[in-house]
Amino acid sequence: MHASRHPRSDEVEQLLRNAELRDELERYFDESISRVNVQQFSLAAENDFLAAMLAWEQAPVLPIYRWFEPELRPPRPESLSDEELHKILWDVIYKLYQKRIVLDFTDHLSDRELYRLIFRDILPAREKKIDWPGNYLHWDCSGAAGDPEIWLRYYASEEERAEWAETYNQPLPPAEPPPFPRQLPREAE
Repeated sequence: MHASRHPRSDEVEQLLRNAELRDELERYFDESISRVNVQQFSLAAENDFLAAMLAWEQAPVLPIYRWFEPELRPPRPESLSDEELHKILWDVIYKLYQKRIVLDFTDHLSDRELYRLIFRDILPAREKKIDWPGNYLHWDCSGAAGDPEIWLRYYASEEERAEWAETYNQPLPPAEPPPFPRQLPREAE
């Protein structure tokens, strides 16, 4: 006599959740979904992946200052003394982190320059507000997308600098320690 395998209740729940997620994602189906080989995943991992995709698809695109209730509208940088600015800057940094926004490569900026960047570029930026645990928005404050000099000067490793010099056949700026080291909140691991 052979023993028949009966699915456990959690397996049934996972299968039902999988079907529900696939139904909800059907209207968003495109090649990005079909390129993922979900057979490599356990059913629970596949469900997590599908739920994350659904969260991405359904997330509203809003200016970051509107991610907050009430809206995060700090004072204009030029209206603040250095002492006021420093205090408000750290308050804003922690508020951004509470929404899982992490500021990367800030140590080359003075407090005023960083505050100005947050005020002028980050808070008004329209981004998908994804409410998903473990999902962080990383904001590159080095401006590396345009001119890599700041990243090369202050943040790139010797290996990255050598690779960049070889790839682009350009002179490197001197490597220097960043002038304003900070211990900002980081992505939870």
